[in-house]
Amino acid sequence: MIVTTTDIVEGRKVVQYLGIVAGEAVIGANVFRDLFAGIRDVIGGRSGAYEQTLREARQAAIDELILEAKALGANGVIGVSVDFEGGVQQGTMMMVAASGTAVLLS
Repeated sequence: MIVTTTDIVEGRKVVQYLGIVAGEAVIGANVFRDLFAGIRDVIGGRSGAYEQTLREARQAAIDELILEAKALGANGVIGVSVDFEGGVQQGTMMMVAASGTAVLLS
């Protein structure tokens, strides 16, 4: 499955547009990770734990998007957009949503 943020795939032609597909992932933030991230916020630096959690959530959302596209008979998803939202439910959850257009490529 080709998944891209562009609206074309070089060397391939869109034969059919099959519809909009989406995937979402909501992941709970760990209390200890929150504590250490708060300390990092005070002293500066990156929070590796949050970065890893966001990577996992992004991949989960894209995996769901791919499943939805496959269910439509697609072999590609173009125009993919990934959005992140923090602070869902009083800062204890993080959400990632991915959406795009499922297509049949030649």
